[in-house]
Amino acid sequence: MEIVELSAKEPAVRRFIEELWLPYYRELESTVDAFSLADDVDLVAEELPFRVDRLDSEAYRTWIAVDGFTDRTPLAGTDGEFAGYIAAEIDEAPSVFDRPDRLFICDIYVSEPYRGTGLADDLFDRIRNWARDAGCEEFSLDPHVDNDRAIAFYEKLGFERTQYHMVASVDD
Repeated sequence: MEIVELSAKEPAVRRFIEELWLPYYRELESTVDAFSLADDVDLVAEELPFRVDRLDSEAYRTWIAVDGFTDRTPLAGTDGEFAGYIAAEIDEAPSVFDRPDRLFICDIYVSEPYRGTGLADDLFDRIRNWARDAGCEEFSLDPHVDNDRAIAFYEKLGFERTQYHMVASVDD
């Protein structure tokens, strides 16, 4: 299993969206009550330019675990199986706040056949290295309240609840 950084090249990003991002968000849609994807758009076509732009940023990274990857093959064309991913961005603390820079974990996903193999820990270790290199002293994330499996994993890693993220409709 190799963990490789996703570049902003469209063919690789498209494959990532189709094989990891979309299955992850479909799974969230089926397990988290307050989460749903749009059903009136081509999700891959809509996500592709957004994801490419994000990957062009110095403050954002995505790593993909590929089972059977060889570095002689471009990521988009590898025969290896995309097994999971982790995405994060640097959350710099403004000087008016007394807190360190943090690495905000946007997503972490491991496909079903690879769960329980330690892959999630390996992905997290990759992000830990980037956090150190970027000078971030802490991690943060916002798991969905209904995602018990994810919350249990984060607590196992040492995450603690420090605040609530609340949402309300403007029509309420």
